[in-house]
Amino acid sequence: MTISPSLPLLAAPAFAFLVTLVLIWWLVKGSIPVLDYPNARSLHTTAVPRTGGIGLLAGVLVSWALLPLSPPLTVWLAVIVLASVSFVDDIFDLPVSVRLLMHVAFAAWFSAALLAEANDWLVTAFAALAITWMLNLYNFMDGSDGLAGGMALIGFGCYGVAALLAGDEAFAAANFCIAASAAAFLLFNFHPARIFLGDSGSIPLGFLAAAMGIIGWVSEDWPAWLPLLVFSPFIADASVTLLKRVCRGEKVWQAHREHYYQRMVQHGLGHRNTALLAYILMLASGSSAMWATRQDPPIQFGVVIIWCAVYLTLMGASDHYWERRSGGS
Repeated sequence: MTISPSLPLLAAPAFAFLVTLVLIWWLVKGSIPVLDYPNARSLHTTAVPRTGGIGLLAGVLVSWALLPLSPPLTVWLAVIVLASVSFVDDIFDLPVSVRLLMHVAFAAWFSAALLAEANDWLVTAFAALAITWMLNLYNFMDGSDGLAGGMALIGFGCYGVAALLAGDEAFAAANFCIAASAAAFLLFNFHPARIFLGDSGSIPLGFLAAAMGIIGWVSEDWPAWLPLLVFSPFIADASVTLLKRVCRGEKVWQAHREHYYQRMVQHGLGHRNTALLAYILMLASGSSAMWATRQDPPIQFGVVIIWCAVYLTLMGASDHYWERRSGGS
């Protein structure tokens, strides 16, 4: 198919990049003094501003206003409220119960509003659980320089390309705006990071990863499995790590350094190489997902199975190496 980009498809993401670039530069100067201080579970050693999410999301929302057809009002409202409450959490460290209650409430409300016409409460409940998990796992995975920003750039970039291939230019532009803002943020977040997303950035980005994925599915731009495969590097790491901690009877809501990406940094790869390797994995999984959508169902199923095997192999090798290293120390 021939794709002829319109002006909004080009202008809105460019504006998102510019707005985020200027705001992040301003925030890096410490204009809003909210710092992430290192602790025993951190991978950084100096205090770093954690206000990057403000600049990233501002770029996204301002650029969406330029689109002739922007995402539903429910998305706007959820992003703004989640970012606001999470920013308060960045400052005052709200109780886990308060945060989780808010996440579940917004996930349930959004799912019910989006899937009301389907009149299938099982699908709605599953969507709410998926959104709740996605916004939390994105926060869990935001612990190494450049990782979450790169996932947003590649993940929403894949969403945009997939929507464009499906002929949904307005939805493609909305996703490209998120990717463009993430690219601007990444200029300041790649190692050595000068600013972090903070919960005010990672929580809404996790929501958007799930919400935009579900919207694309409802709009028939892509099959239900595509968002899972596009964001599979984050989903696999966070889900398996959580499951292992549950099996050991640990408090899963407490901060730790047991994610596979954290182990990669501790193995000696460092932030930069860990991010670069993650980008390769993200590009491979995202590209294969977009390719598979154009194939027959058996091939689509095969691609998903292959990626499950890839992740199990990689995580098994990491566990084996970590056990040998721990046993020898």
